[in-house]
Amino acid sequence: MNGPGVSIRRRSMLGMGMASLGLAMPKPALAAFPDKPIQLIVPYGAGGQTDVVSRLVAVAIGKRLGQQLLADNRPGAAGNLAAEMTARAPADGYTIMVGSTGPFGGVNAALYKNLGYDWQKDFALIGLFCTTPNVLLVNTGAIPVKTLPEFVEFVKARPDDLNFASSGIGATTHLSMELLLERTGLKMVHVPYRQSTQGMTDLLAGRVQARCLGLPEAEPVKHDPRVRALAVTSAQRSPNWPDVPTVAETIPGFLGVNEFGLAAPAKTPPEIIARVSAALNDALRSPELQADMLRVGAIPAEPNSPESFGIYLRERSAVWTGLIQRLGLSAE
Repeated sequence: MNGPGVSIRRRSMLGMGMASLGLAMPKPALAAFPDKPIQLIVPYGAGGQTDVVSRLVAVAIGKRLGQQLLADNRPGAAGNLAAEMTARAPADGYTIMVGSTGPFGGVNAALYKNLGYDWQKDFALIGLFCTTPNVLLVNTGAIPVKTLPEFVEFVKARPDDLNFASSGIGATTHLSMELLLERTGLKMVHVPYRQSTQGMTDLLAGRVQARCLGLPEAEPVKHDPRVRALAVTSAQRSPNWPDVPTVAETIPGFLGVNEFGLAAPAKTPPEIIARVSAALNDALRSPELQADMLRVGAIPAEPNSPESFGIYLRERSAVWTGLIQRLGLSAE
């Protein structure tokens, strides 16, 4: 498979060797870890795409560590509430957060003036576990079009008369839609939702007319006649949605995906980070987890290191922070 995870995959092997060496070193903290369940902080509400993929990887890692990873949904402020909670948690390996370019890559720092954490100092990265394409859905009653070019013409004739939902200001689903609007010169009203599931409810009811969201969350409405999928935001078409073209087929070079990885509080012992990283990489090699990810529309990452995850985050963050600056976006 090609796609947004390719760059991190190709860089991963050197960092994996370091993690494997750390796993082999007999240290007291490593010998005892983990001896109780691990709290997995999920920065969005239950039922959304972050929650779906987080629970899949939690089960897979838990099997390999011999302890459960218990999902703890802490939605709010584009992941900032969860990030602040993680940054302040004991650095003992028993608090891990799911995150992406928002809290871990500086996107939220570009949106919020006063964060309760320092994204460059407060986290120890563990690794990427998947990426997900977004899909542009429209309410068929409100926007009766069948293709992306038709959507562009329809919206262009109605500037600021139509709206689109997102799971919050600064979320990748929001920024992907803003990038699409920028590239096409369209104007729509953004309606952010604290609970992603409520945004879907309102899209189905026609209270919002469009939405760009991750495929794992869109799977349940794939065949719902109230919505139509116009395009996916990945470089290639999704195997789960093969008949849906990419945005790039209309707008060359367009890419807007979500990425999901793990991090712990900054001072978590390196040998614990290495153990969780090794468990994650073993899970990513598993045909079972790969099949589960693909089933919900996610693209599993290849085994990778904390270092290569950091490089990937910085590359993708540069795209989003540039967009934020050009549009003057702010979450304050």
